[in-house]
Amino acid sequence: MASANSEPDPRMRASDADRDRVAASLREHCAVGRLTTDELRERIESVYAARTLGELAELTADLPEEDFDSPAYPVPAGQRYDRSLTKDRERGVVGGRVGALAWSGWAMVSGINFVVWLALALAGNVVYPWWLWVAGPWGVALLAATLGGRRR
Repeated sequence: MASANSEPDPRMRASDADRDRVAASLREHCAVGRLTTDELRERIESVYAARTLGELAELTADLPEEDFDSPAYPVPAGQRYDRSLTKDRERGVVGGRVGALAWSGWAMVSGINFVVWLALALAGNVVYPWWLWVAGPWGVALLAATLGGRRR
């Protein structure tokens, strides 16, 4: 009998749960661009035809292992993992690059609305600052998401 820390015997028969786990992993690798859809289809067919754990292992041998602490970030086998890489992801939806894009979009749309309002005002068509109805709620929602993401 193998100990809890040793690798399972590759000759051991694979269960349906083993096949499903490998198929899900392959789908994730395809989703992030490591496999083409044709490669995925071929490997999925082989997964469900596999009889042993060794056959399943061969289907993922050229792919990096998953980091089980952070399932969204697979890490190459044997490579040290730098936890600072997930810092932006742990901040929430509006953090890091995603947050910068969200804030940039807000600034651009709000700026355009303000310039239109200002041009109308300078042309003599002074109306209330309607652009605040665009910038205000969106800005408050972004600010709440950004601050809420930092507290996680």
